[in-house]
Amino acid sequence: MTTEATPIKPWHVVRRSKLHGNGVFAARKIPAGTRIIEYGGARISAKEADRRHPTNPDDPFHTFFFALSSGRVIDGGDEGNDARWINHSCQPNCEAQEGKHGKRVYIVALQDIPRGTELSYDYGLVLDGRITKALKEGYRCLCGTPPCRGTMLALPKKAAKKAAKKATNTTTTKKATTTTKTTKKAPTKAAPADKSVP
Repeated sequence: MTTEATPIKPWHVVRRSKLHGNGVFAARKIPAGTRIIEYGGARISAKEADRRHPTNPDDPFHTFFFALSSGRVIDGGDEGNDARWINHSCQPNCEAQEGKHGKRVYIVALQDIPRGTELSYDYGLVLDGRITKALKEGYRCLCGTPPCRGTMLALPKKAAKKAAKKATNTTTTKKATTTTKTTKKAPTKAAPADKSVP
């Protein structure tokens, strides 16, 4: 039994990542289905998110916005927590799940995650308008997984299949970035925790 005298050991730790900047790693074995951390930050309107973007004009693709189905946006760069350092992967071991009232986002393990493994989820960034080659490059992915689509953007199914096929045929080195003005979106419905993602 856990009491105030015996605090619960956290699931995660933040340290430098080989993918990009800071990363979040399993501090101990994390069982599939575990709610690891809530994505924290100030709740703002979409209009306010547009006003705040870019937070760094020298790196306009790097912000910590997370869109909610309620129309609000979580700004992880303002009162945020360690969840903002979780990097993107096209073959993630976690996923973002929105709470039932559209006000919170939780990072949940898709599989058992060994101690020391970097946590990741698919940002699936959504842009308004046409996705150009320049935009894909601006949101480059460096996860290096076999199904890597080369971008953190959510691509239409046909384009995603083409990108995945191209990724398996090349060994190009790419550079990852974390998040963007294009906000991350959590699924409104919890996906099953039992996915066959290595």
